[in-house]
Amino acid sequence: MRWHNASLFILNDMILDGKKVQEKRLEILKEQIDESGFSPRLATVIVGNDPASELYVRMKHRACEQVHIGSVGVSLPERAGTKEVIREVQVLNRDPDISGILVQLPLPSHIDTMQVIEAVLPEKDVDGFHPANLGRLFAGTPIFSPCTPQGIMTLLNEYQIETEGMHAVVMGRSIEVGRPMAALLLSANATVTITHSKTRDLPLITRQADLLVVAIGKPRYVGPSFVKEGAVVIDVGTNRIDGVLCGDVDFDRVKDHTSAITPVPGGVGPMTIASLMENTFLAAKRSLCTGVW
Repeated sequence: MRWHNASLFILNDMILDGKKVQEKRLEILKEQIDESGFSPRLATVIVGNDPASELYVRMKHRACEQVHIGSVGVSLPERAGTKEVIREVQVLNRDPDISGILVQLPLPSHIDTMQVIEAVLPEKDVDGFHPANLGRLFAGTPIFSPCTPQGIMTLLNEYQIETEGMHAVVMGRSIEVGRPMAALLLSANATVTITHSKTRDLPLITRQADLLVVAIGKPRYVGPSFVKEGAVVIDVGTNRIDGVLCGDVDFDRVKDHTSAITPVPGGVGPMTIASLMENTFLAAKRSLCTGVW
């Protein structure tokens, strides 16, 4: 592992400060947007009244305002069906003023999530979940990568953590985080292992990791017995216990075993939003090109 240009960020007990990196990235992005003459615009689609989803959407709209990206929100009732959601997506697809479309997940269980994702035009799919964009990612030629894995790669790069040659273990195989995370790390020349709920001898495998990315949705599940001394640990989890936000890693017990670790909150979450803003600007720029899809 190599740590370069330490003047960019002073490591506080090797805590990877996603909020600080987000602020830097968004400030740069705002300048780029202002100088470009483009008018990027993001549309969000939310179904139902899930408080967590509503909070995340509000945070995304605030970030849009911060970097001078226009935004519009479409809210549908809980009872809305798959066809109704797709109709709204198609309206946004046809709107030339909309650069990017984000459908807030998870959708209610009665909605066919994959049909909705596939309804979004690939060139407006700033979440990076459309099969065309995932296909490009796994082929090693991504355009829009899913925002959380992309944000993690940005965070590692900002702290000059070199992933080439590392053994990276990804806990979780979701299409939102685990699988695209593995693809990005593979493209960055890491050796990648994916673990999941059926993996045998899980701690034995995770203790081999130079870089451990945890995205399993189990609060404070990963303790010191899962972590090799000196590993870099990235915690993607977002859980609430007695009103307190925590990750999938038992931060207080694990941090002293690591060379670097992300906190929850303030680690991966801000980077996800920064990546969404960057993807939206990229979509706006690409919309002026022809024949790129």
